[in-house]
Amino acid sequence: MNAQDKKIAWLSLYMIPGLGNAVLKRLIEKLGDPEAVFKADLAELMNVEGMRRDIARKIMNRSLDTEAEKELRDAERCHARIIAYTDPAYPAFLREIYNPPMLLYARGREIPLGQTFVGVVGSRNPTHYGRKAAEKIALGLARRGAGVVSGLARGIDAAAHRGCLRGNGFTIAVLGTGIDVVYPASNKALFEQIETKGAIVSEFLTGTPPEPWNFPIRNRIISGLSRGIAVVEATKKSGSLITASLALDQGRDVFAVPGSIDSFKSTGTHFLIKQGAKLIEHGDDILDELGFVGKEAVGKGIPGKTGSAHQDMNESERKVYEIVGDYPMHMDNIVRLGNMEVGKVAGILMKMELEGIVKQLPGKMFVR
Repeated sequence: MNAQDKKIAWLSLYMIPGLGNAVLKRLIEKLGDPEAVFKADLAELMNVEGMRRDIARKIMNRSLDTEAEKELRDAERCHARIIAYTDPAYPAFLREIYNPPMLLYARGREIPLGQTFVGVVGSRNPTHYGRKAAEKIALGLARRGAGVVSGLARGIDAAAHRGCLRGNGFTIAVLGTGIDVVYPASNKALFEQIETKGAIVSEFLTGTPPEPWNFPIRNRIISGLSRGIAVVEATKKSGSLITASLALDQGRDVFAVPGSIDSFKSTGTHFLIKQGAKLIEHGDDILDELGFVGKEAVGKGIPGKTGSAHQDMNESERKVYEIVGDYPMHMDNIVRLGNMEVGKVAGILMKMELEGIVKQLPGKMFVR
């Protein structure tokens, strides 16, 4: 049987409605490969734990070959390859989980099997602080030689992917849609960047839309590919806490970034810390906990900067810098706390903004 026929056999089995990954895994482990599964009789199939009689009948009918051929063409049309559970290119760490996806669609570069990956997840609507923290942590991981896994969602996911790419690291985007569906559409440019420099994976058939129930399903792949999961900013009801829970079930480490006690967006991460998740501030905190031996850390400050932001600052500039924190602050408050003239503060903030030390947000709000 050639490689094309093997893929069609896998897809014919994978596409059977009602046949989940856990039962399919037991079928393959017991009988060897999809062809052997299709040749099995009813008694052999029913001897597999969790097998239902109606599903066994569907397997024996093998009626989805035509649909499987079309699915393979659709995958190849969008430059996706199909990686089976038994394929040497299938990530070994993902293979360890209870219900791994038996087929992975992949676009982009080959996933480096020997690399350490860390999942970085969080809110789709983060604060500026959360977005900056995610990018900083991912950048730090990449500079040490670790990879980053996330879900290509808005907010923290996108920031994590970008941070990893900025550090010339390998990032994996796990989709909750078909491999040919870019969601959200606003991340199209990022999708293309990841396809060029990293990998995009999905377990869903081509054309699968972004249905809400797909995302909790895909979260087990994010944690399954990772040595640990870092939750940057999340509420108690966030999907990121589902990912953290899955990570614990899979024997992975869970890390959390602290936030302001006044921030609703940090209630989930603070909950995780109270439950025993390790508090982290840098990518190094994660890698040190994992016992990772890689490159030396390259700076822990502002993303893209090395050394101290205090260098070459005069006294007034240093005072303003110390007042401006990781949470947005109005210019009037900076003036009041610094006991300085408005014009002088405005000039210092403008200079710092041009140098990339602080960022101005709408409403005369400033943040590091």
